[in-house]
Amino acid sequence: MTVREIKAPIEKEMEEFELKFKSSMKSSVPLLNKIIQYIVKRKGKQMRPMFVFLSAKMCGEMNDSTYRAAALIELLHTATLVHDDVVDDSNERRGFFSVNALWKNKIAVLVGDFLLSKGLLLSIDNKDFHLLGLVSNAVREMSEGELLQIEKARKLDIDEAVYFDIIRKKTASLIAACCGCGASSVTVDEKVIDKMRAFGEAVGIAFQIKDDLFDYGDGTNIGKPTGIDIKEKKMTLPLIYALNNASFWDKRTIINIVKNNNNNPKKVTEAIDFVIKSGGIQYAEGRMNEYKNKALEILSTFPDSPSKTSLLGLVRYTTERKN
Repeated sequence: MTVREIKAPIEKEMEEFELKFKSSMKSSVPLLNKIIQYIVKRKGKQMRPMFVFLSAKMCGEMNDSTYRAAALIELLHTATLVHDDVVDDSNERRGFFSVNALWKNKIAVLVGDFLLSKGLLLSIDNKDFHLLGLVSNAVREMSEGELLQIEKARKLDIDEAVYFDIIRKKTASLIAACCGCGASSVTVDEKVIDKMRAFGEAVGIAFQIKDDLFDYGDGTNIGKPTGIDIKEKKMTLPLIYALNNASFWDKRTIINIVKNNNNNPKKVTEAIDFVIKSGGIQYAEGRMNEYKNKALEILSTFPDSPSKTSLLGLVRYTTERKN
């Protein structure tokens, strides 16, 4: 399924959401409005609101709370992206200049804080405390995951259990919150809400493993391997598997490349080749498919509907995408 086909059952809702989201970001400060306008124009595929709306529609009757859930997720997600670019000293976001590149770090941090407060107030003003709980938990986990990754990058002592803990917190927690909030906006049935959270977490983990595979050219002819994760000393699943199954000397050589020669293109290529030859790509693909199947299994417990079909398509899209 294409993104357009996936969106079909919620097309009207997504259009209405666009308008509501823009108005929820307004401020009385002209500079802030200018920056927010810049951010809104450069939005991505909007996967997160899609997860919210499709989850809500599959679990019940959509209402105003559903729109607020999607807006809350987008506000907090956008705030974390603005802050991430400051933390990473990144000058680009989706092929455009980042907020910090155009307006400097101080303003970028304050814009992120503003968006965060907007999301919190949107929930409090409408007494959506159930949504606020789910999303606040995700923001806490995202921060913990990011810090855990930074800490481990210094020592390069990440094993598989720590890797999964990092990606569950860093990436999967927000998608879990999307699906949990979507369900929570239309039902009070805790079992259904928990089920949708578990679904989102499984999709999020599969999504991140897929992202990690792109660093190795995805093991196919799609583009050239980039080695960006190795350059940033990120221990991803293909590399962890390769190191776990390497001889003492090979392990020592590859760790030395990641630690001390991560800016040497020839050495990075050597590390990538080592990972590919050791079966790291196939192993990571296998684990990704485990989580994809877990997500599909959860969906199979819901009655058939256009929204369920789109969520099935969304799961497959996240693990089969080319970028």
